Amino acid sequence: MIKAKLFVWMPGLKSLLNYRFADLGPDIKAGLSVAAVALPVAIAYAELMGINAIIGLYACILPMVIYALFGTSKQLIIGPDAATCAVIAAAVSPLAMGDDTIRWQLIMVMSFMTGVWCLIAARFRLGTFADFLSRPILQGLLNGVALTIILGQLGKVFGIGSLPSGFIELLIAFPKALLETNLPTFIMSAMTFIIIIVIKKFRRMWPSLLIAMVIATMVSLFFDVEKYGIRTVGNLGDGLPFVPMPQFDPGLMRDLIIPSLNLAVISFVSFMMTARSFASKNGYTVDADQELRALGLANIASALSQGFAVSAASSRTAVNDMMGGKTQLVSIVAALTILAVLLFSIDLLGYIPMPALGTVLIVSTWSLLSVRNIFSMRKRNREAFTLCIFTLFAVLVSGLINGVGLAVLLGLLQFIRIIFRPTDQLLGVDEQGMLHSIAKDNDIEPVEGMLIYRFNSPLTYFNVNYFKERLNKHLDNQPKRPAWVIVDAAVSFTHNDVSVFSALNDIVTSLKAKGVTLVLAGRRTSINRWLEQNKINRSDEDLLVVPDIYFAIRLIQSKQQINLKSDEDSE
Repeated sequence: MIKAKLFVWMPGLKSLLNYRFADLGPDIKAGLSVAAVALPVAIAYAELMGINAIIGLYACILPMVIYALFGTSKQLIIGPDAATCAVIAAAVSPLAMGDDTIRWQLIMVMSFMTGVWCLIAARFRLGTFADFLSRPILQGLLNGVALTIILGQLGKVFGIGSLPSGFIELLIAFPKALLETNLPTFIMSAMTFIIIIVIKKFRRMWPSLLIAMVIATMVSLFFDVEKYGIRTVGNLGDGLPFVPMPQFDPGLMRDLIIPSLNLAVISFVSFMMTARSFASKNGYTVDADQELRALGLANIASALSQGFAVSAASSRTAVNDMMGGKTQLVSIVAALTILAVLLFSIDLLGYIPMPALGTVLIVSTWSLLSVRNIFSMRKRNREAFTLCIFTLFAVLVSGLINGVGLAVLLGLLQFIRIIFRPTDQLLGVDEQGMLHSIAKDNDIEPVEGMLIYRFNSPLTYFNVNYFKERLNKHLDNQPKRPAWVIVDAAVSFTHNDVSVFSALNDIVTSLKAKGVTLVLAGRRTSINRWLEQNKINRSDEDLLVVPDIYFAIRLIQSKQQINLKSDEDSE
């Protein structure tokens, strides 16, 4: 029993305990390849947030191991992510007031809070919120993040040290600042970029980012590039995590509550998109609630090991899949490889040139840009295109934190709009007696004497008046008023809402005055219980509750035949 519960909480552990040794070779190969890609990117993302580059390695090791134990995806690799790091940097930098130690501490606090939000959501089974942000909104958000990061690295690439941080301000100031370009720095950036592009073109299986960074580091080591004005990473410490006791005002934690919630939402949405796409490709499914729990635990583990918030690393996941990784052991192999680098090569990492890091960050972030997808959306769905562009410009104009908040708000408003003013249909039957929506371009006819109505949303207090308006409008538009109105209750009556049943009572009274009987089709047991709880007592002449629409049609037709026969007999 204990073992079974443990496997429910740790599905990855079950997979590892039942490991097939035939998968060992592919898993080790994939794990080493993932580590080769993760190393330069993790260091670059740490620099993006303005903290010691070694912290990027801290954010890889323990989170990878935790996800390998608690996650349900066999291919997903977790680690530092461009969007995640950009959101953290935008939230924490103003609070740190230029103090690097406080910035690091606040980053850990925000990462911990993000993990807690994920665990709370998992506790209440909110994994379905993976679909909270629509794809157009997330597309606009990620493109805005990518452009912000890329433009923010131009100072490192050109050796310019006095560029403003805002996107619009930087865009305006950059052309003039080009006059301050440090030529050796730019040459280092250009050579790094050329090496990456050449390797990607001719040796796609090679870790191009790692190779380029190793070459740049060797140049830095042997030629003392700092005397030419090329900045390097510098001292990275002793290799193992250490942070002094908190030195910031505890009140600052209040300012991180909403940003950490926004970060949890965005991380999980992009996380599940990656997990689901690779699971679908490899023929299995992932548990959204368990993935939410795994993401939360990974973020807490990262914070406790002095790292920062992590999410799905799509590029590293793609490398894992391409190299034939079979199980969660890939993450453990990659984590152990990064740990070995951390313990035995720490001094060498200090020689990494900053322009090489900036170039690696630009190249790795470039994959987030999808301008072609955005404009292809314009042909398919104009509303989706508008949402995407609006979110993109919100991020660029109002800043990352405000843009993220707006993206979450847009997702919520989009959801509310769909429920607040949903679509509806009148139904009829075809020649075979099957139900279909009545439309101008089909031959579906209404059933004589009946109006069959479907409201495509659960009824709640803020849309029940709209439901009432639409029902009355359809009824008034009928050439001949039907004696029966059938409502598809399976779709709209999903829970006991006092406001809904109060409005239902009014609807029944209104229809009765017009000589119309209301029939609720579907959820018979639940609706009868809710009617009783709300003390709505009606006769069968006013309100009927039946199992489904087909039953309602047969029942009404039977009553019509009985009435017709009764009328004939009376004559």
